[in-house]
This record gives sequence, structure tokens and C-alpha cells, in this order.
Amino acid sequence: MATSCRLSLPRGAFSVVRRCVKLCTGHEYAAKIINTKKLSARDHQKLEREARICRLLKHSNIVRLHDSISEEGFHYLVFDLVTGGELFEDIVAREYYSEADASHCIQQILEAVLHCHQMGVVHRDLKPENLLLASKCKGAAVKLADFGLAIEVQGDQQAWFGFAGTPGYLSPEVLRKEAYGKPVDIWACGVILYILLVGYPPFWDEDQHKLYQQIKAGAYDFPSPEWDTVTPEAKNLINQMLTINPAKRITAHEALKHPWVCQRSTVASMMHRQETVECLKKFNARRKLKVRGLVGEAWAGVNAYYPMGRQTTAPPTMSAAAAGAPLGLVEQAPSISPLQPQTNSTKGSAGVTSPKGTLPPTALVGAPYTAPPRSPIPSDPSHHDVPLARKQEIIKITEQLIEAVNNGDFEAYAKICDPGLTSFEPEALGNLVEGMDFHRFYFENLLSKNNKPIHTTILNPHVHVIGEDAACIAYIRLTQYIDAQGRPRTSQSEETRVWHRRDGKWQNVHFHGSGAPVAPLQ
Repeated sequence: MATSCRLSLPRGAFSVVRRCVKLCTGHEYAAKIINTKKLSARDHQKLEREARICRLLKHSNIVRLHDSISEEGFHYLVFDLVTGGELFEDIVAREYYSEADASHCIQQILEAVLHCHQMGVVHRDLKPENLLLASKCKGAAVKLADFGLAIEVQGDQQAWFGFAGTPGYLSPEVLRKEAYGKPVDIWACGVILYILLVGYPPFWDEDQHKLYQQIKAGAYDFPSPEWDTVTPEAKNLINQMLTINPAKRITAHEALKHPWVCQRSTVASMMHRQETVECLKKFNARRKLKVRGLVGEAWAGVNAYYPMGRQTTAPPTMSAAAAGAPLGLVEQAPSISPLQPQTNSTKGSAGVTSPKGTLPPTALVGAPYTAPPRSPIPSDPSHHDVPLARKQEIIKITEQLIEAVNNGDFEAYAKICDPGLTSFEPEALGNLVEGMDFHRFYFENLLSKNNKPIHTTILNPHVHVIGEDAACIAYIRLTQYIDAQGRPRTSQSEETRVWHRRDGKWQNVHFHGSGAPVAPLQ
């Protein structure tokens, strides 16, 4: 495939993803370029396994590998260019979302899983981060991504393939370290379907041991009032997916024949589920915090975006440590710009909660390659030996950064930020921005020229202190401002900032958020 690479996209410790074009057709693809010079023999094997598995899979609901090219020092994987971002982020932006929509989503996920299983592949890491949309068009296909933990099996083979996956989506048999196979993917589908219907997960606890005990016992329920409006057929499908005994668990083929899936027009409710959308917004914000916890774990200068909370007994796969983002995901769901106006920050105390309580904090995560030994990320810093003064220090430096933005003071802003600051923000249209030039434009042409009042309220700040020199803060931001017509406006966003201390000075090294591109000062 003769291609020309154009745009640098999210990068990891040993790879970069670029948008490329096939010269003879003009079609665009995502090229994952992996630096193989620093990979061990085992890492090479994992890369080859991932490429081999991806070559097997050719389905409309799976991010497709089009080419795999090796040359001295580098390996190139050419995937579909997936531009729609995460499915869960798209759902919260919809004006209408019903049980029938959830049925359509899970049908596409099951179609992808069925194809994997028919080809002898077990994904092992089904979760919202790996469910993408082909484009931003309405009705775009759901695409399953990231086969970094996938394995090949023979038929219905059950064996111990190692402890791998993401905590909240792990099956009971994996947690018991028993032989497992294709049914682990169906269990994860059950967790995803539960979230699709009410916006929060069936299993969670701030204590990971208790979380695992819940999963092994299959201890979930359908509480009122949010489940009162869900049809019995939907609950029945969840029950069949979340069956503890994998031998009795429904298969992908059987699930696709379930009336709630194949007869959705007459079985699934069409009622708009506003409460689900609101809960899902909080769930998405919490997932961002988990991602940032992993990014901030071991800073030697971080320029990578790693996937959320993946765990494996083996060294992280190329997807986790090298790519840093699901394969094919080259235009992530956009995030909030750090350049929106903010002032007069006030701090709330409540955590991000679901209808049943606080969502699970950062769980066990796989460390990136070459990372030094790390301490576990505390579930809730207020309940552990994390100094309160450190938390206040992080909040204060965050407020100083916000004040610099409000004042249009690029010099002050640059002193607080690392020169290699990386960020996902909506103004960059889902691309990873690195360095200060992108932000400088807004300071020079917008922020420094604003003379209208701005008021920002920071709600629910969560600070995770990671070792002596790294910390992560996540918060909800309300910004009040006056628009060009003199009318008062308010915008809301969820933001996460990763801080690293060098020579006794805290610097912002990574920024992430969610929301739509806006320029409130215009």
C-alpha cells in the first residue's frame, strides 16, 4: 500500500499514529507506526500476535487492519480511520436515547463479538473505551477496537490464559483463576448493556477486593426507580449474560436471537431515558479520571495517553504500552479546552456519584514499558495517608493556572505548564495537541483582548496523589460569561489535569476533558 502520512495523532511510548492517504485511491487510513528498536523479543511476539489476530477479523463492526508492514526499526499497522469517537460520549450528546437505541448498540457489539468467536478469537478487554463510532454521522456503525489482549482459541477451548482485562468488566471465572474462554466476552457485554440502560455499572466498590467479591458472587440488582422503566426482556438478557457459570451463560449467537435484540421495534421501549443520559455523563467523567490516574503514574516526562485501568499478569501489550490508544482510534471524542475563561474558583465536596453511590475509583492498572516500580493508586486519598496539604497544593496550582487563562496572561500560563504539555481538547477536533503554540494562538487573539466579566466555579475536585512528584486532579467546571450580545451564559465541562513536580515546582503536563468546541468570549 503506497501511502503518504500527513497528520500526527495520539502517540505512546514506542509508537505514533498518523493519518495517511492511499495514493492510488485517495482513501484515508490510520497508520500506527511502532518503533521496534526498543522492543524485547516477547514484545515482538505480542505485536505479531495482535497483527495476526487483526488480519483474521473482517467485519463491519470491527476496526479493520488493512496492512501490516515491517522494516528495519519500525513496524506499520494500517487501520480504518475511525473518526466518530467513543460510543458512550456520543450517547450523552444525543437529544433522544431510548431502550431501543441501547438494543441497537448491543446488537452491533454482539455482531462483532460473534465474528471474533467464529474466528477463534477472544477479545478479553471489552469496555466502553474500545467501542467507537465509524464517523460523526448520525447512525454511524459501532466499531470494536483494541485487540492488544486478544487471544486465539480452538473451538470452545477453556484454559488459563492469564489474568487480563479491566477490573469492572472481569468475569467470575477469571477472578477465580479458573479455565476460561469465549464466555468472558459475553460477561463483559452484560456489564456494558447494564450501563447502556441506566448509566452506571452493575458492580463497583471503592475497595477493589470488595468489587471482585461482588463480581464472583454475581451480586447485582435492578434498583428502583431507574430500573422500573426498563422492560423485563432487557433485564432477562442481562441476567443471561451475567450468569456466573460460564457453561450456562448465553452465547453471542443466542443473544442475537433474543427478542429484545432481534424484535426491538415491538419489544424494546421507545421512551426517552433522560436519567440514563445524565448518569452516563457522570460515568464518562469518572472514566476520564481513571485514565488520568494511569497517565500520571510514573513521570519521567509524560507524552503518552494510555488506556484506562487495564490489568494483565503478563507485560502490557503493544496496544496498552506502545499505542496508548485503541487501535484505529485516531480522532478521539473531543475534550474541553483549557483556554475557556475561568475565575473565582470555589471547591465542592461531593464526589461524582451514580444513583447508588460513588463510582469506583482508579483500579489496578498496567504500568507502561520501562516504568519504575510504582505505588498503588489510592482509592480515595481522604481515607489513606495522603497529606491534605498536598491535595490543597494541587488545587491551588490548578486555580493559578485558571487565573492565568482568565487574565489572558500567556507568560504566567507558560510558567505553570510543561513546554511539552499534551492535551485532548475540542478545538483540536479530537487530535492530540503537544506543546504551547496551539494555546498561544488563543491567548494572543482572544483571551488577552477580553474585557467582559467571567466567573468560574470548580465543583467536586478529586485529587489523586501518585508518589512524591505526580498528581492528578479531576473536576467539573461551570463558567459564567457574557456573550457578544451582552447576554449572560453558562457552560459546563469536565476536566482532568496531570501535574508533575520538577525541582520543587509543579507543572501541568497533560490535560483532558469532554465537551464541544466553544469560544465563549467571542
